[in-house]
Amino acid sequence: MERVQFQQEQMLAELKDLVQKSLFTQAEIKQIMKKRTQFETALVRRIAKKSDFLRYAAYEMGLEQLRRKRVERLKLPPSAPSISDYALVRRQFQIFERALKKFKSDVGLWVQYIQVAKREGARALVGRITARALQLHPNTPSLYILAASHELAHHSPSAARSLLQRGLRLNADSIEMWREYIRMEMGFVEGLRRRWNVLGITSGEGMAVSTQEKPMEVDTGVESDELGVSMAADGATGLTTEEQAADKVGDEGEAARQAIMDGAIVQSAVTSAAQALPRIDLFAALETLIRSYPATARLRRILLDHLYRLLGDTLPDDPRAVKMLATRKLGELTFEGTEKSEAEALVDALQNANEQLVAAVKANQRKRSGMGEVYAEFVEGWCRHPSVDESLRLYLIASLQALARQPNASPLLQAAHIRVLLTHNSAAAKKTLKLARKYAAGSSSANVWLVRLDAERASPGGGGDMKAAWESARKSVRGDTSDQSVEKIWLWGLEHWLVPDAEDVQGVYEGLLKESMRDSSLRTVHEMLLLRYTSTILYGSGASASHDSHRRLKSIRRMSNAYLPTARVWSQVFSLEVARGDASDGDLLGVVYENWRSTDGVNAALGWAGWLMDHGRGQEAMKIVTAVMGQLDLEQRATLENQWKQRIDGAGGDDDGDDGVKSDDDR
Repeated sequence: MERVQFQQEQMLAELKDLVQKSLFTQAEIKQIMKKRTQFETALVRRIAKKSDFLRYAAYEMGLEQLRRKRVERLKLPPSAPSISDYALVRRQFQIFERALKKFKSDVGLWVQYIQVAKREGARALVGRITARALQLHPNTPSLYILAASHELAHHSPSAARSLLQRGLRLNADSIEMWREYIRMEMGFVEGLRRRWNVLGITSGEGMAVSTQEKPMEVDTGVESDELGVSMAADGATGLTTEEQAADKVGDEGEAARQAIMDGAIVQSAVTSAAQALPRIDLFAALETLIRSYPATARLRRILLDHLYRLLGDTLPDDPRAVKMLATRKLGELTFEGTEKSEAEALVDALQNANEQLVAAVKANQRKRSGMGEVYAEFVEGWCRHPSVDESLRLYLIASLQALARQPNASPLLQAAHIRVLLTHNSAAAKKTLKLARKYAAGSSSANVWLVRLDAERASPGGGGDMKAAWESARKSVRGDTSDQSVEKIWLWGLEHWLVPDAEDVQGVYEGLLKESMRDSSLRTVHEMLLLRYTSTILYGSGASASHDSHRRLKSIRRMSNAYLPTARVWSQVFSLEVARGDASDGDLLGVVYENWRSTDGVNAALGWAGWLMDHGRGQEAMKIVTAVMGQLDLEQRATLENQWKQRIDGAGGDDDGDDGVKSDDDR
């Protein structure tokens, strides 16, 4: 409490000044002192929380806003600055400084501090904060970007460039860092262009030429016809050696300015980015940046040409890179327009992109490189595009169909073909169903079977075959169960095949659980079904056992014996039972805990012991934690101990509660 008393004494001068200026009344000052005392008391407890500091800072921000509004409303006469003019802002900074002493590793807290300092116009303080933050977190790109943006806002491009380059040396794998660095360089070029425009040394579209120098064609080395003088041979100009040397320097300066306006600096940065991080995500981010940045059309065209050249050289076999190169003209049409009419330009660009992608799919069909998936995304995306009319849509669907019907065609192409037919050709539902059945015959692809099931549902009179089709899909689909498409197959009937009553729903679930146990590769599917079974059947709104703890206990024991519940399943059952809020069902929770701890001792002990403590059974909770610790290895024991202490500190709230828990732990 001595620290609280010290902080209270530091407040007296500013509070007195606020009263003398009639900005706050005595009653308001007392309320401010009361609130601050509460905040300071929370900050000096044994384990302070980050939220306490943030609430305190937010309160001081609100006070400062109120003070400024009252100053504006009262229209006080100008006077020398007094302590109340800056004390509330200074206190905000002090609170963040105290918080960062305890939470130096919290990057979010550093960012909040920087934002508060920027909002208050503390330029020098922002620089110091970012420097300290970067020393502690050199591998955090967002801090470099914040620091660079601060320097750019105060007209220090060289400092911003140094910061971003240093950040790139340490974070060369950050797409965000490269994007912001190239954005800064583009801004630098645009700033030079505007400055040279003001100074009158810009001529033409991005052409930098001094108005005081002789106009000439830099590329050809020949002056304009108006001068009537040829520069082809030395000495023919009648200029002295010094004049010729000065003229040559002027030409070099012209060429240098032209290179800058043509983005030589930005091109160098893009090249460095491609060499350091040859990933399609980087190229996609840079393409979006260059197209959206407010630069001249000439500069944008030059930079895009350079970017696409690098893309073709760096990732020649990447499917997404092939798509980006093929759809370049479509991107240019979207952002820049063309000389042709919009409809003609769209047809030409779309046809060109489609032909390139079809050729790439055929060339890579045996490699299974992913070109089929990329082309399927292209066709589906443009079929949904509002600018595409029916004839263009039919052209794309025909191209997709030709690829999907080829021998050894990618299942993704076949699935995409059925999807676009279901979406854009609903009148031919029977033909689509027939084609979907043909694709699914002998296929083990979950994507193909999903569209087959959707086609069954969309076809008139196809409802009678849905159950049989669903069963065939579950038997046919194999592969990596981490793929969500496999799970969608097993859930499809539960979501789309309507079951008349709750009893049948339970029977369907239990049948699926038994079926998924027959194949060890379907463990994740079995777990997913059990999670839905517990939330829908055991604890759903229409569950028959929802109001009977005895029946729930019986169902839980049956689930434990009949199926293969995992730690995740038991955790959900425990949470659902706790959410019921019935403290009398502690015995049922104990049964759940006994099953849970066999698969996850740490979280099971934390959950069960935490529930016991919340219901006034602290001694039992400590016995549970102590017993489990004896069964864990060193790493798990340390994890349990740390999390349990955090749980106790959060529940204790005061020093007496902490001491009591500590003595129990010592015993």
